[in-house]
Amino acid sequence: MLDLNKSFSSASFYEYLINEMLMGTRCNNCGDLSIRPRPICFKCHSQVLEWVQFSGFGSLSTFTIIAIPPTIMVNRGFSRDNTYCSGIVTLEEGPRVSGFISGVDCNNPDTIEIGLSVKVDFSNMWEDLPTVMFVPR
Repeated sequence: MLDLNKSFSSASFYEYLINEMLMGTRCNNCGDLSIRPRPICFKCHSQVLEWVQFSGFGSLSTFTIIAIPPTIMVNRGFSRDNTYCSGIVTLEEGPRVSGFISGVDCNNPDTIEIGLSVKVDFSNMWEDLPTVMFVPR
């Protein structure tokens, strides 16, 4: 069952993510939707928010191929010879979210198109590092 009484925090966001739910907030004052789990509306500064579940569908707005990864990604096997794609996805509901873009050819970035239709993918998420991941639909 979906518990919507969690605090508006990163810890709650990642707990939802581990439970295969892409959650964000909706301001009950102005209606603004946000992927950022803040206890105050970024737009109107109201403190009357609620958790909402996003569909997980969206389109790729921009991306980059990471060839020199941070240590945490090196520890997962990424390197100059094993690059990965990070991107910004505009969700169908409007908010943008950064995430790991899987299922694309990082060796041929010209084949990755802006506007690519994607969906959230919980099947390959690292248990010790919950990360928003997307795959082409």
